Amino acid sequence: MSAIKITTPILDDAVIENLKAGDFVLISGVIYTARDAAHKRIVEALEKGEELPFDLKGQIIYYAGPAPAKPGRPIGSVGPTTSYRMDPYAPKLLEVGLKGMIGKGSRNKEVKEAIKKYKGVYFGAVGGAAAYLARCVKSAEIIAYEDLGPEAIRKLVVEDFPAFVVNDIFGNDLYEMGRCKYMEIEDPSLFKC
Repeated sequence: MSAIKITTPILDDAVIENLKAGDFVLISGVIYTARDAAHKRIVEALEKGEELPFDLKGQIIYYAGPAPAKPGRPIGSVGPTTSYRMDPYAPKLLEVGLKGMIGKGSRNKEVKEAIKKYKGVYFGAVGGAAAYLARCVKSAEIIAYEDLGPEAIRKLVVEDFPAFVVNDIFGNDLYEMGRCKYMEIEDPSLFKC
């Protein structure tokens, strides 16, 4: 399987339109870490018309709370967080321009619909590979909500950060596709979770 290289920010919808569930990608550029507490604050700021800590347009948010950095390293282990905790906030962020999310685990129906409607993508990172993923991070800095500790928003510069497309704009879901393949079901729409 050859990798599709993606550079952030993603300002061309054609990049998203060409991604299909199951594609392996290598992401380079800037991504931002944020988990549920930070997402809540971002959505509250949007609702109040306040300035956001970063421009969401074309960006990717990585659901992660990194460990402290060892001497000489920009970041500690940085594995993906279970994504469903961000589901209440993801549709709003996609609506205002977020293009990608990286995490682990399935997304709810509302998030999948928002991905299709607003042309976004949900990537899965491999859980249990946090130390390896940290090697892809070239620099890291806290840019907002420092009081949240590991859950503060960080701006990461990454190079060839590996991920798989889980949910694409066509309604495909890699997890459902995998289950169907295992169960030898030809049509994923027949599979009911």
